Amino acid sequence: MAKSFSGTRLKGAIRLVTEADDAPKAGNASKTGRAKKPSEKASPDKTSSKAKEAHEPAFDLEADTLPQSIVDASFRSGDYPYGKRMKRKRYNRELEPLQIELQKLLSWAREEGERIVILFEGRDGAGKGGTIARFTQHLNPRQARVVALPKPSDTEKGQWYFQRYAAEMPTTGEIVFFDRSWYNRAGVERVMGFATEEQADAFLREVPAFEGMLVRDGIRMIKIFLTIGREMQMMRLHARWHDPLKRWKLSPIDFEALPRFDAYSDAFDDMLAKGSTPAAPWTVVRANDKLRARLNAIRHVLHTIPYKGKDKQAIGELDHKVVVTVKDYLDRGGER
Repeated sequence: MAKSFSGTRLKGAIRLVTEADDAPKAGNASKTGRAKKPSEKASPDKTSSKAKEAHEPAFDLEADTLPQSIVDASFRSGDYPYGKRMKRKRYNRELEPLQIELQKLLSWAREEGERIVILFEGRDGAGKGGTIARFTQHLNPRQARVVALPKPSDTEKGQWYFQRYAAEMPTTGEIVFFDRSWYNRAGVERVMGFATEEQADAFLREVPAFEGMLVRDGIRMIKIFLTIGREMQMMRLHARWHDPLKRWKLSPIDFEALPRFDAYSDAFDDMLAKGSTPAAPWTVVRANDKLRARLNAIRHVLHTIPYKGKDKQAIGELDHKVVVTVKDYLDRGGER
């Protein structure tokens, strides 16, 4: 069981990054190492204007408050295939047409009475919430709903495990985004001891049947697993602790993510291997670069669903260095 929430515990778990707080900051120094003068900083009006235009924060705590050597090492962790982040300008340029296509997808679902589930799982800090936010940013919330269930109540603990998730399935014309899902049993519950090994094994035997019933009833199901390297997870949890706007995302369970990284790797590998079926396959998105991950997660969904008026040129090609099949992911050893 995780201990009580404390900054000291988190700092201890990610001491490599936290100790670096005393080093010169990459965002506050020039290439020569000279600290910037106040007059050299971008004006607040100009910075805020650009951020507003792009619908993105102008300040990235991960990249802008740590030494460049740590940022680079984190980015490359888990054998990530790119050496540099995608440029924000390019990301914004590619995101807009994808979000327009998502509007078409939702309109089609409403007109045809389609029911769509897009399920997100992944490591702590992998960017599930941020990715879902880019899906839903311009969608009508009456037809595009996000489900992020809290821990089960005493009543729910006494029910069929899938019952509270079944109650959240979409009605006609609706898309439901699951920010974590019934796969909690195969991941955090298994690793943290909230479920026994027998319960986890039973879940993995039963989940193909559960999802098969949903798909046969007409629900379109897309399952996306976001993964990041060990050092990237370390940096992102560090960033959350130091950002007052993101600290709410941390829970006692997050404190155990780093020391239990390998245990989570084993559990997720088992989950992907046994939970991926022809009716409801998993797709893995490598998310060390959150911008590439968001774009390619959206592209994967748009390519998968046969909605009316699809503009394949606007969607673009999937980056298969970032989006991989379960087989390819497991063959390369997962994220170790």
